[in-house]
Amino acid sequence: MVSSVEQFPHIVTEKIMLRKIEESDLEKLFEIYSNKNIFKYIPGDVIKNKTTVLNMIGHFERDFKKGKTLFLGIFLTEAPEELVGVAEIFDFDNKVNMVTIGYRINENYWHRGFATETVGAMVDYLFRMMGMNRIQAFVMPENKHSHRVLLKNKFDCEGVMRQAQYWKGRGVVDVAVYSLLCSDMNANEFNLDC
Repeated sequence: MVSSVEQFPHIVTEKIMLRKIEESDLEKLFEIYSNKNIFKYIPGDVIKNKTTVLNMIGHFERDFKKGKTLFLGIFLTEAPEELVGVAEIFDFDNKVNMVTIGYRINENYWHRGFATETVGAMVDYLFRMMGMNRIQAFVMPENKHSHRVLLKNKFDCEGVMRQAQYWKGRGVVDVAVYSLLCSDMNANEFNLDC
């Protein structure tokens, strides 16, 4: 559960850095949430005004403090103020020790490996630092790029659930379910205690 984490994580890899989203990131965050192409395969609708996006930044903080959801900005390691996307960690299930992840990348940064590196960073953090057992992601069947991102990170496709979820802005959708278990990783190689 997020509540076991006292402060927003700060995760750095070769290309990206995951950190708390601040009000100073408003312009780039609005650029992401106002782009209809980004919302083609994910739940939700575009946001047409900056005030709503500014309020969302406050909600990210509130939901983190409640232990519900963790939204992290995806920034460039070489340009730490350049927000290029949002990483989401949500639906913590303590009984199963499971969590769901998602991500959205600014269209100007598509096809550069940022989504793949972001998922890898989340996986490492969730297994190593939070001790999760299962990480899952839901992807619309036609979102071929996200399928590749998850496969590159060793996720298994468990199948497609037909008309299984309601996604705001999409209605009832089919979703492919991807999962990665701690035991799927080479526990010794990654120093994991699964």
